[in-house]
Amino acid sequence: MRPAAARVTRFAYAAHGLGMMAFPSPSGLDMLTVHHLNNSRSQRVLWLLEELDVPYEIVRYERDPKTMLAPAELRAIHPLGKSPVVTDDGRTFAESGAIIEYLVERYGDGRLAPPPGSPERHDYTYWLHYAEGSAMPPLLLKLVALRIAHAPMPFFARPIARKIATTLQSGFVDPQIDLHLGHVDGTLARSGWFVGDGFSAADIQMSFPLEAATARGGGSRYPAIARFLDTIHARPAYRRALERGGRYDLLK
Repeated sequence: MRPAAARVTRFAYAAHGLGMMAFPSPSGLDMLTVHHLNNSRSQRVLWLLEELDVPYEIVRYERDPKTMLAPAELRAIHPLGKSPVVTDDGRTFAESGAIIEYLVERYGDGRLAPPPGSPERHDYTYWLHYAEGSAMPPLLLKLVALRIAHAPMPFFARPIARKIATTLQSGFVDPQIDLHLGHVDGTLARSGWFVGDGFSAADIQMSFPLEAATARGGGSRYPAIARFLDTIHARPAYRRALERGGRYDLLK
């Protein structure tokens, strides 16, 4: 039986290092530990671990309900206060793509990644990087534009701010999102997966931008993306990760 992970409430000590680097992990966290921020990219790391059947602990962090920023305690683990962050075997790993590569290499036993040197491995690497490097920036810009349009401000400034936000979305952000979603939809239309004919960690990495796009009104217009999301949401490991991770508002 797969060991159940403890609900961890303690906070870890400060770590040193940034980005994709691995750096010494906080003391007292010997088991593989996911520093999990609600409604964040760390949900897909939980999903990957459930797919790999790897025991892990969760340290939970809650966003500020007004600013939606991570709490100071998470910045004590990683200087940027970003999630996901994973500690394992005395090291701390940040950045979703780097974490996924590490976990698949260490615990995958050949699962969820094509063989090195194969054509499919090139596609796999591409999608691991594309998710955050290309797909997410326009989605984040849309979020910024929406916040500008609805931010509290003096009444005389509100029409100007909304005009700027509307122009930004219609003139740049939305066309970019449509361009990317068309590219993704065309890929998924071939087999239903991002790499070859089967499920891989690239599908896990790409889940977050597609869930974010759908939550913001974009992805549902693309049939292959809609089918992909329905398929992954039905996976038992995905459902277990939701139970472990807690509230995940991107699915609303």
